[in-house]
Amino acid sequence: MTDITPAVAPAEAAPKGLASRVVGVFFSPRATYAAVAAHPKVLGVLMLTCVVIAGGYYALLSTEVGKQAAFDQQTQVIESFGVKLNDQAYERMEAGIENARYTTAASQVVGVPLVTAVVSGILLGIFNALLGGDAKYKQVFAIMAHSGLINALQTAFSLPLDYARETMTSPTSLGVFLPFLEENSFLARLLGSLDLFQIWATLSLAIGLGVLYKRRTAPIAWTMLLVYFVIVAAISAIRSALS
Repeated sequence: MTDITPAVAPAEAAPKGLASRVVGVFFSPRATYAAVAAHPKVLGVLMLTCVVIAGGYYALLSTEVGKQAAFDQQTQVIESFGVKLNDQAYERMEAGIENARYTTAASQVVGVPLVTAVVSGILLGIFNALLGGDAKYKQVFAIMAHSGLINALQTAFSLPLDYARETMTSPTSLGVFLPFLEENSFLARLLGSLDLFQIWATLSLAIGLGVLYKRRTAPIAWTMLLVYFVIVAAISAIRSALS
């Protein structure tokens, strides 16, 4: 997924329908991103991503298994930062879990487009201002939105496993390969936060940006993966220190 062949010029790509673009992100990302860059469209793909993610969480959190798993996850995350919860805090969390299917679904509907828009602006600034690119915001936004389909696939893949496992810890993190690590250790937290789908999404986005800016994919991918690793490592170190 990190080939270094010259990028296809976006202007040479023919337009693709929504279904073709959705399938293409997974099976022919370079050609698909060339079409997206040449003919940027975001509404359909953003709606699909929001429906899959929000709908998946709504379905899971409508079950008793999902509610308990969400409660356990919230408790573990809060306590991992050294916060001690009292009885009143537990009661408030339990009350909030009853509405979690609504609040979580709504947060995804709002958050997915918002995060996509903000990150697109950051990427545009980096590539245009710092690296001399000339892409338009709507092109970067469209590339970013299409790479988000991988997050939708992750949701569709992971939530049924979460229900079966009765836990919302990621079934696709690197931590699943080393279950014997001490739970609160830095390495366990680090590997538990590094997710295979997120790595895939990062590589996919790097391909899209490489196509758009006519640059090699590998340097973009390695840089983005390094940033992802540093952020995850910093959070993991803080959590380990506070636990």
